[in-house]
Amino acid sequence: MTIAAINALAPAAFVERFGFLFEHSPWIVAAAEKHRPFADIEAMESAMAAVIEQAGEDAQIALLRAHPELAGKAMIDRALTAASTAEQVSAGLDRLTPDEFEAFHALNDAYRGKFDFPFIICVRLTDKAGILAALKTRAANDRATEIAAARREIAKIVHLRLQDALA
Repeated sequence: MTIAAINALAPAAFVERFGFLFEHSPWIVAAAEKHRPFADIEAMESAMAAVIEQAGEDAQIALLRAHPELAGKAMIDRALTAASTAEQVSAGLDRLTPDEFEAFHALNDAYRGKFDFPFIICVRLTDKAGILAALKTRAANDRATEIAAARREIAKIVHLRLQDALA
């Protein structure tokens, strides 16, 4: 899909086409749509990032909380979005050993207890060991640092999802 075709979409069609980019948060795409026409895909991504930035901390935290825990209950119950399922499977999170499963759940619980949102990482750019290492390391961050880190990871996730959607 070309940038011209993206810019030509009706507002509702734009949201329908790209609303999946942000986990359970099509409001970001709907708000970014109003900044069309985009010069290129990077401008589209920048418009979406600006929506998040301008939304304020409550909306940013809601975005973080919309993400599922890695290897969590939603995965076990098969309640993840199609994009999240594919991403977690790509990192092998559907094939954890009992010890890995316990480690993920203990670390996820501790992380959520500290920050009140799930750990977010672009799993397509790492593996199980890398995810666990990052989870341990980032759990030591303060809340502001971790909100910023989670937002950077969401930007990576969105970038890859968008590239897939346009391929």
